[in-house]
Amino acid sequence: MTRSRQLHLGAILSGVGTDQHSWRDPELPGDSSIDIDWYIKNARLAEEAKFDLVFIVDSPYITPDTAPHFLNRLEPLTLLSAVAASTSKIGLVGTLTTSYWEPYNVARQFGSLDHISRGRAGWNVVTTGLEGAAGNYGREAHFDHADRYARALEFVRVVQGLWDSYEDDAFPRDKAAGLFLDKTKQHKLDHRGAHFAVAGPLALSRSRQGQPVIFQAGDSDAGRNLGAQIAEATFASAPDYETGRQYYADLKARAAALGRDPDAIKVLPGLFPIIADTDEEAQRIANEREESADLDKLLIAIGRAFNYHDFRQYALDQPFPDLTGVTLNSYKGQAERIIRIAASERLTLRQAAYRFGRLKSGFIGSPETIADEIQRWFEGRASDGFNVRVSTPNDFALFRERVVPILQARGLFRTEYEGATLREHLGLPFPENRYAAPLAEAAE
Repeated sequence: MTRSRQLHLGAILSGVGTDQHSWRDPELPGDSSIDIDWYIKNARLAEEAKFDLVFIVDSPYITPDTAPHFLNRLEPLTLLSAVAASTSKIGLVGTLTTSYWEPYNVARQFGSLDHISRGRAGWNVVTTGLEGAAGNYGREAHFDHADRYARALEFVRVVQGLWDSYEDDAFPRDKAAGLFLDKTKQHKLDHRGAHFAVAGPLALSRSRQGQPVIFQAGDSDAGRNLGAQIAEATFASAPDYETGRQYYADLKARAAALGRDPDAIKVLPGLFPIIADTDEEAQRIANEREESADLDKLLIAIGRAFNYHDFRQYALDQPFPDLTGVTLNSYKGQAERIIRIAASERLTLRQAAYRFGRLKSGFIGSPETIADEIQRWFEGRASDGFNVRVSTPNDFALFRERVVPILQARGLFRTEYEGATLREHLGLPFPENRYAAPLAEAAE
């Protein structure tokens, strides 16, 4: 079946888990977050299932109460370089903050990963929500929320400019003529802006896919504006179908208002499926996981959105606390959503902890039921695909082995890779070099 749209799937490789509970799964190695063999194994499994990409989360700050994966994990680009050498098709996406790095370094690192992987790299652009990160980089205070996003936009534009330092045919490598570089096709950036001054050029040519793919995740108004400006794919926060539809429509409308093709941004919400032979059995598993949750850890988890604010100090069965004096300079969009829903639904702190303190799955059921719900989101324009969590080994195996074949049989998902680069997997256009494109237009 030929379709105008193709469902896209990513796999979130998060070792022992970004929640407080997954690490206790008896099938999950306790050191998986620092075991490169675990990452390679799961990346290969995702590649066998024809996933578009694997995704590595990251952040530059922890506390003793941080979720297990974040306490002890490998640096994303080092990790992905090793995975690149052990895979051949699947995209490789890593998180890196614009708040505590420099554009030249980032351009070089992701450009190198793109060459190592032969065009499979993607950069998940984040601004860092946790205020404590400032202390790890010699700052007294974290960047203000608005400043973080203004800095991020300029940062990404500088990096993209550096990736265009060489036109695609800049290196003749003519040994007979002694001509390695055509100097007319090397370009300095000479950028001077509000946040950065970068001369360039970058000492690295463009890759097989032109530039790494830009991913972004941000649910605040500033986050959505940034995504509309720079993102080629977003890791959306969409806990239910209607929220997904609203986010999808809003982001693509913002992109269109900027003159961008809205179809050139792929929206990929997180997917945390609970799968069993029947819907009833899957629901029983979901209920057991819910009942076994440690309330103390749930309170810690919701505190992360508020820079690890300690919710254990409040009465559990009183209304969700007034946080007027608590900073929202961390994960602003998530924090505002928690406050808004808690107020509108008059949740107690206990109810809010169970509601927001752990990853909730809206995809619970048999393989057929999960496939039906994925199709509903995809065809209803609530998503262009999903980013599937890989921590519970059995859930991932059931998804690959029983859900993916249903999606393939329905013509929703590929049965073979049609291209070799991440851009080709995602159906994204090749970015023309900014210096060569005007010359080509003039010649035409």
